[in-house]
Amino acid sequence: MTDEHLDRMVRDADPYRPDVITHLDGAAQNLLEEIMSAPTLEPVAEPPGTRSRRRRTVLSGLASASVAAAVLAVVFGVSIVKSDPPGRGEASPETSPTSGATATAAYSAMVLKAAEESPRLLIDQPGWKATTVYGFAEKEGTIAFSNSGLQLEMNWYPAGQYDGYHKDRLHVSKPEQVTVDGWPGDLFRYSASDFAVMLKPRDGSFVELRTGGTWTRSEFDRLLADVVRVDARTWLAALPAEIVTPGRANEQAAKVLADVPLPPGFDAAALGALGTNDAYQFGAKVTSRVGCGWIAEWLRAKRAGDDAALKRAADALRSSHTWKVLHQMNDEGDWPEVFWETADEVAAGKSPAGYRDALGCE
Repeated sequence: MTDEHLDRMVRDADPYRPDVITHLDGAAQNLLEEIMSAPTLEPVAEPPGTRSRRRRTVLSGLASASVAAAVLAVVFGVSIVKSDPPGRGEASPETSPTSGATATAAYSAMVLKAAEESPRLLIDQPGWKATTVYGFAEKEGTIAFSNSGLQLEMNWYPAGQYDGYHKDRLHVSKPEQVTVDGWPGDLFRYSASDFAVMLKPRDGSFVELRTGGTWTRSEFDRLLADVVRVDARTWLAALPAEIVTPGRANEQAAKVLADVPLPPGFDAAALGALGTNDAYQFGAKVTSRVGCGWIAEWLRAKRAGDDAALKRAADALRSSHTWKVLHQMNDEGDWPEVFWETADEVAAGKSPAGYRDALGCE
């Protein structure tokens, strides 16, 4: 593939080309400015599905060690360069050559740490767009992409879970050996149009790629041939502008919590530890902590016979029906209904059995 051809592919896939940058909203512009700035350097359950499969929820992602996924499309015009591929002794440089935009932008230490600890995979094809992003906090994370009716989730987990997952996949089909950018793995067939590839553990994690939609084997093989591993800055620059990185958590949290009453002891500063998430997942994780906090306060007040605190907690949970963030999320997924059902039970004075699992409380 020539540099000219690759640059053309990047431009085709890039929804934030210079001719449209002037129309970015505040969140997109803020992330673009972060990417282009250069401060001194110092982030077997199914993941939340895309709407084509089912309405989104974060229950599995919040209540258990969920399946995580990793694939990124180039968004800010950054050319792809393979970085430290398996089987080679030296890593590629930390920057990537481009035609126009550069990949030399600096990021906060927290964001770089999360990127460096992830598999950092990109699809070197035009047209793929991120639809779901969450995780990245502890060798786990999820990114799902779609393109013309096809979906792909590349899921990564801690390396210690590999044997259990691989044993489970042996019940799906006989494995076929494949490689992804030199990284060995096994391909499993769920059906004639549904495939998964488990890559061997590397750098403390392993990756599983899972299809969605109706694929042919030849389409999947072509895509596997165009998945590459890149350096951390290229990977970060590929995140869509609406993604909430740890460095943007405070800004986004302020929007989410604008009309949300906070329970006693709520630590907004800790929200930066939620990793990297799309707006839906971030909103769910933040409101989860709020809901869990108010239920804990309700239980405390009930045990203590503190009627005033009991009423405050019940009123706060009841007010969730007016929270702007939950209404914004309601068309996209099931989290608001789950939250409201649990909150209403507690507000009505019922025992909140199972609320920890429902809301993903720690």
